Amino acid sequence: MLSGQPEATSDVVVVGGGIIGVATALELTRRWPGISVTLVEKEASLAAHQTGHNSGVIHAGVYYAPGSLKAEFCRRGSQAIYEFAAEHGIAHERCGKLIVATTELEVERLQALKARCEANGLDPEPIDAARLRELEPNISGLEAIRVASSGIVDYPAITRAMADIATGRGVTIRLGEEVIAMSETMSGVSVTTDRGRIAAGYAIVCAGLMADRLAGMCDLDLDFRVVPFRGEYYRLPERCRDIVRHLIYPVPDPDLPFLGVHLTRMVGGYITVGPNAVLALAREGYRWRDVNLRDLGELARFGGFWRTLRANARSGLGEMRNSIWRRGYLQACRKYCPSLRLENLTPYPAGVRAQAVGRDGTLLHDFLVRRSRASLHVCNAPSPAATSSMPIAQYVVDQFGEAFGIQPANPVAA
Repeated sequence: MLSGQPEATSDVVVVGGGIIGVATALELTRRWPGISVTLVEKEASLAAHQTGHNSGVIHAGVYYAPGSLKAEFCRRGSQAIYEFAAEHGIAHERCGKLIVATTELEVERLQALKARCEANGLDPEPIDAARLRELEPNISGLEAIRVASSGIVDYPAITRAMADIATGRGVTIRLGEEVIAMSETMSGVSVTTDRGRIAAGYAIVCAGLMADRLAGMCDLDLDFRVVPFRGEYYRLPERCRDIVRHLIYPVPDPDLPFLGVHLTRMVGGYITVGPNAVLALAREGYRWRDVNLRDLGELARFGGFWRTLRANARSGLGEMRNSIWRRGYLQACRKYCPSLRLENLTPYPAGVRAQAVGRDGTLLHDFLVRRSRASLHVCNAPSPAATSSMPIAQYVVDQFGEAFGIQPANPVAA
């Protein structure tokens, strides 16, 4: 045993204390009342990485292919988040989103986006230039669509509230404990941490930025790798807190992998601008000076990484330029918000996105769940994972039950 600690035993061990891991632990207790669940998180607090560093947006499901899991999970998840936040007194606001076209080409793309909204069961409102000026005097555009069901919420608070319910149902949460090895035994799974060992019948791994590493510990075929992309944000000063009433998004370029820089109202009452998307030099590289040689070495040895760089070289160089050169970032913002000035862009903490990339260099945009003999791994949970956390957890637990032949008991209320 490590550190002289006795071996803990549990029916299921969940690895990862982000919103997906916590929601999964909670769903296990709903599906099988009385099940013993241990959740392990290497940081000293829950929601320390992607959950705690995102934009806080409750997505409505604008961009996702009709009939896809992402579209369905987003639709169900957004409603669940609103209801959960209201029930537990968590800060949230249904402020709506405006997607703004500033060129004739973007107007054409906006029409296709409007059709996709309608196919996903949303009710996008067409907005002409005059109406746009009425709604948002500081925003400039030729046309827009408004999606009223988009909003904002405090996702770390959502995660903590879920954890409180889960611990009330008997889930053990072990913080500040990093998984350093996993192996499958005759009776299930042995999880070795830097503070001891946990013996469990099964493991569900929701490790985000470390998903491929933990999958590799269980000898799964790693035909993908996690590539970290840092999203850098700026915060507008207090005098700009009323510059917009909605979430303001540009029309996305279908040839680019990310949505572009947008203005986001935050539940704290201020406005952020961002994110861009630059390659991070560490899996948890929130700053340029955060460099991890192991992380970089793994990327260098993965052919899919170089194929992705070649395929996205032009956009990648542009994102890097804007990261280094703040005036370039400002130009992207002024495209639809011309009143912004350089002095308005004040530093704000960045986030790092775990982007799964295939061997052929393809960015994986859908959910990727893999299983071994006694473990289930959420290898990719792309945006809008926070919005969709509750239906994702239900899906993961469905997969868990089917994979290992476990029948649901009489579930308790969520």
